[in-house]
Amino acid sequence: MIRIRHADEAGQHFNKGETSEINVTPFIDVVLVLLVIFMVTAPLTTVNVPVDLPSSTEKPAPRPDHPVFLTVKADHGLALGDDDISVDALPSALETATKGNKEERIFLRADKIVDYGTLMSVMNKLRKEGYLKVALVNLQGQEDPSENSSSVSTK
Repeated sequence: MIRIRHADEAGQHFNKGETSEINVTPFIDVVLVLLVIFMVTAPLTTVNVPVDLPSSTEKPAPRPDHPVFLTVKADHGLALGDDDISVDALPSALETATKGNKEERIFLRADKIVDYGTLMSVMNKLRKEGYLKVALVNLQGQEDPSENSSSVSTK
């Protein structure tokens, strides 16, 4: 006698030779599309355009009671507060002005004609001495010549 087996009988609905596999083709397609997108957009994210940076029109941040101003003058000399200092005397003068507090914010001002490299070298000296809180001081509201109040941009 011939017996017909049905799939709903116990143990008969699984084929013992069948294995389950994950189809990775759609995953590879998505990865390749993302790769092409990143290859196209990566060159667009670099900045190679020279820029004349504008002044800030934002409201100035409040100043502390006794701010420490470091000024880079037009002749690339330094002044801490109202006193002229040399580059070599900067660490000890900052130590005195901040009373040893490396967390105190240093307000950095620079003449308009001071080049970016000089300003960055002064900022690097500040960082080397442990003063990481530096605020750049600028003129407020340059589009309205009647306003000449100073502003502080913090970083």
